[in-house]
Amino acid sequence: MKKIVSITVITVLTIVSINAQDVKFGAKTGLNFAFITGDNSEDLDPNTDFHLGVMAEFKISDKFSLQPELIYSGQGADTNIDSEGTIELNYLNIPLIAKYYVAERLSLEAGPQIGFLLSSKGGSIKYKDFLKSIDFGANIGVGYKLENGLNFGARYNLGLSNILNVDGLSDKNRNGVFQLSIGYFFF
Repeated sequence: MKKIVSITVITVLTIVSINAQDVKFGAKTGLNFAFITGDNSEDLDPNTDFHLGVMAEFKISDKFSLQPELIYSGQGADTNIDSEGTIELNYLNIPLIAKYYVAERLSLEAGPQIGFLLSSKGGSIKYKDFLKSIDFGANIGVGYKLENGLNFGARYNLGLSNILNVDGLSDKNRNGVFQLSIGYFFF
């Protein structure tokens, strides 16, 4: 699996860098409104956390660009079970976002994402023991970029894969995250 992901990322970045007319690098941060959906998730409420990372935008044409990112993302959910509190899931997410500019600075965004579970905590349960280490998702959103490099975004990440890793359990749960971001392209 890691070889497939590595080969895919290298191939995409090679094609993009060969065809790219313009490349910009930047950083971003913002709020996450995260939740877990699926079986037996009625006792789980949305959790507020943050994300932080770096990005590059490869301009392919006046209307289209690709934006790979490397993002630390605090996810999880709040539980109504008194002793457990918040289920904190910390991921290193790698989205590959296709951006289509509907106006000079306004873009519609979509693309796949792979996430690697870094850590988890919450109450008395070691959640990492019950979770898969890799999560797949799909992103959709909108962005607005100012001339000075400052940019804003709103994005929804829909979890596509079951995050549970418990033998004999047929329940399926997925991550969901709504993100509000502010970023800056340095050059």
